[in-house]
Amino acid sequence: MPRQPRLSRAAHWRRARRLTALLLSLWLLTGFCAAFFARELAGLSVFGWPLSFYLAAQGASLVYLAILGCYAWRMRKLDKDAA
Repeated sequence: MPRQPRLSRAAHWRRARRLTALLLSLWLLTGFCAAFFARELAGLSVFGWPLSFYLAAQGASLVYLAILGCYAWRMRKLDKDAA
């Protein structure tokens, strides 16, 4: 299997900044939507709890965990390509 050409330092940091900006935007959107739409989502229920409570307590935490996992996975790949 031929090895891909090594990324330059500038290309590596450009991709890392793009990934960080994308994931931070997702983090901000998740936190903002759970708080902003809480009143409208309170009318819906999941397992007897208001949907807004469920999103804030469980859903947002799972999204944050997925963001961390995605960041670690992609950065490991980017670092490997740059090395």
